Amino acid sequence: MIIGNGIIANAVKSYDADDTVFFASGVSNSLETRPSEFEREFSLLKSAIEENKNRKLIYFSTLSIHDQSKQNSPYVLHKKAIEDYITTFSDHFLILRIGNIVGKGGNPNTLFNFLAAQINSNSKFTLHLKARRLLLDIEDISRFLGSHCLDIQNKTINLAFPYYYDLKEIVNAIEKKAHKKAHFSETDEGDFYKIDFDKDITAFFSGIQPAEYLETLTQKYI
Repeated sequence: MIIGNGIIANAVKSYDADDTVFFASGVSNSLETRPSEFEREFSLLKSAIEENKNRKLIYFSTLSIHDQSKQNSPYVLHKKAIEDYITTFSDHFLILRIGNIVGKGGNPNTLFNFLAAQINSNSKFTLHLKARRLLLDIEDISRFLGSHCLDIQNKTINLAFPYYYDLKEIVNAIEKKAHKKAHFSETDEGDFYKIDFDKDITAFFSGIQPAEYLETLTQKYI
């Protein structure tokens, strides 16, 4: 059973099963502030848990929960409240905290989509030199679930390729694939947060080099 119709919901279609609820319908914009949007997701989640007591719930959360600069944002507070509710009221669950998703479609304001759009349109933008980001191929969500979905019970896992890319690395890779020069100014700003990755994640990405992973993303999605 899949709840949702966005990029994550489409990614897990091949794993749809009667004994599992994939909850992929929620607030996707981290800058969202409207209480009605958060309430809609919470209400839908509560109903999903209540109506599917015997099914395993897989919920897609965000790595932003670890970002100290966003601890008081409505989006992060909402995601924390959702996670707390799941761990309290669901008997069978897996919470995946997702990094910066890269894939076809989805939110145009995600990091990779934004940078690609700016470069392709020859637009000027500002690059924060101290920023680091964790990326995740949308297809790796379904691949990870395909190999681990049945094994992991009642756990919260950080899911992203375990390497902190600086923004220049990402821009350079997009430039190379798009055959276009980025037009940006630089500022000595930005931040990042350290993540503890479960052994299942490090094993899942074992043997893949950061440059290789980034090149694969640009080849597939630029």
